[in-house]
Amino acid sequence: MLADARFTRQDKSFWAHVRTIGQAVGYTRRGEKQILIPTQDEIVTAYTALGLSCGSLLGEAGRPTARGQLLLDYFEHRAQQLHDYVGPNLMDAGEAKGVFDDLSRRLCPKCPLPMNKQKGEKKAPAYLTGLVNMLIEANADGLPCDHDPRELTTVRRGGEPLRTLARRVDGAFPAVVDPIAVWEIKEYYYTTTFGSRVADGVYESLLDGMELEELREHEGINVLHYLMIDARYTWWDCGKSYLCRIVDMLHMGYVDEVLVGREVVTRLPVIVRTWVDLERARRNQ
Repeated sequence: MLADARFTRQDKSFWAHVRTIGQAVGYTRRGEKQILIPTQDEIVTAYTALGLSCGSLLGEAGRPTARGQLLLDYFEHRAQQLHDYVGPNLMDAGEAKGVFDDLSRRLCPKCPLPMNKQKGEKKAPAYLTGLVNMLIEANADGLPCDHDPRELTTVRRGGEPLRTLARRVDGAFPAVVDPIAVWEIKEYYYTTTFGSRVADGVYESLLDGMELEELREHEGINVLHYLMIDARYTWWDCGKSYLCRIVDMLHMGYVDEVLVGREVVTRLPVIVRTWVDLERARRNQ
């Protein structure tokens, strides 16, 4: 899932409106499966109740300004993306196992295929992580990859640390020092509720994205940042509000792309080949 260019260069006040409306109007209605698309009347009512002005969103005769219309368009786009694209790509454990087993037979990987952290009958390969690792290995043209960094991501200048991220990422290409790309994997196939651990995973990716934004804006160094998620029950049945936040994060520029469930099989090989080109060019400088 890529960001829609209409919404990618908005200032932070635009996203302040998005978050405020999400808080006040909501992301879904209780008992309904549809993503809520806030209407102009609902926004006005919510802002009035909060004692906030929506003057930049409404013009003469109560018609939306260009900014107000863009906001309404964004909410419609976000809901459409989630219903038409994200929902259908999410897999449950059985589906993920089938894709994992098929790819493993075809690729005969040598990369790490870690197990999940479950116990008993739920203990199994970490399917999404395994898919990501296998696909990167198969498309990296022999270049190295750190599939499980055990240290903080560091970007250097003149051999000295320039920035070091606050937390460890789930993977880095080609290495955790001076990476071309880093990524987070959030798979929750056996989770029965949307708990704080899952919510924390979203905010961890946001923190990484904000640090990488600062690096890009102040030092001119761009490290690509990806988020990969799966588990239909966790994300779709329980966590639609957090899916909305992930789409917001994508359009705010804190992640370059979000890969959802089965999408990794078709999209990740294309992405990895762009990493290879970037790394080859860097080595030839």
